[in-house]
Amino acid sequence: MLLGGLWLGLAAAFLAARLALRLLPPPAACPPLSLAGLFHDLVRYGKTKGGCGQRPAWLRYLDVPKRWFCHFYVVAVIWNGILLLWLIQSLFFSQPFPVWLQEFLSILGEASQDRNRGGEALSAFLVCLFVWLNSCRRLWECLRISVFSTGVIHVVQYCFGLSYYMLVGLTVLSQVPSSVRAGRGDSLRICWYHGLGLLMFIWASVHQQRCLVILADLRKNKSGEVVSLAHSIPFGDWFEMVSCPHYFAEVLIYVSMSVTFGFNNLTWWLVVTYVLFSQAVSASLCHEFYLSNFKHYPKHRNAYIPFLF
Repeated sequence: MLLGGLWLGLAAAFLAARLALRLLPPPAACPPLSLAGLFHDLVRYGKTKGGCGQRPAWLRYLDVPKRWFCHFYVVAVIWNGILLLWLIQSLFFSQPFPVWLQEFLSILGEASQDRNRGGEALSAFLVCLFVWLNSCRRLWECLRISVFSTGVIHVVQYCFGLSYYMLVGLTVLSQVPSSVRAGRGDSLRICWYHGLGLLMFIWASVHQQRCLVILADLRKNKSGEVVSLAHSIPFGDWFEMVSCPHYFAEVLIYVSMSVTFGFNNLTWWLVVTYVLFSQAVSASLCHEFYLSNFKHYPKHRNAYIPFLF
């Protein structure tokens, strides 16, 4: 399946990036125009970009403000909202997907067909809803909670982020049974794993939101006014165990969607694998930043996954 191969390739690329970060010299020791220097410049963003030292002017032209993260979620809310609307029309009103979308999904790969098509259709609907709700929450957090500094991201990361959320939505729709895509909807069947996936999605989302509030509050006074853009050591909730619990929560959110798919959707587990490795790259860089900049940083904290990594 094309989609499965794509997600596997992305997961492998980020695993390779994580290994490269362990093997390569630190960015300050790499000439800016060497392969190692360009690699560091590409994968680092925000506060971790500072370790790249003095960068050539032409490389700085490839930077965009980190606050543009909100663009990812604007695209995600609109695009995945449209996909969700088409899925609702197909499931509940027997209206087929647009012809171009059916043909494109067929190119990406057919959904598996088994005797539990009603359960599959409900799984796809719930996951599509989860993806859209998660995008809405993240957009709200970017606009109303997060306090962005003057940090930057590479334009390649920016373009990738815009396309990523579109690909996620198409991956969900590719798991919809062909009969549903054509407007011949099956009766929906509720399974135990739908409820378990919903509970896990809510649990992980709540913790991610709490951790993002903790990070934002480090730059605010008790009245909620932004008083500093400096970085501080966060405490509370899952920050007591890891440096980047919001990244760990992101993985759990995607795992909850695999649970909602009934545990046996290989394509979505490949999506989870990609998220696991991509967040590991970011978490390791953030953990490195904390250890390098705060002498009394809690030594018991892992970077990413409690008690493991």
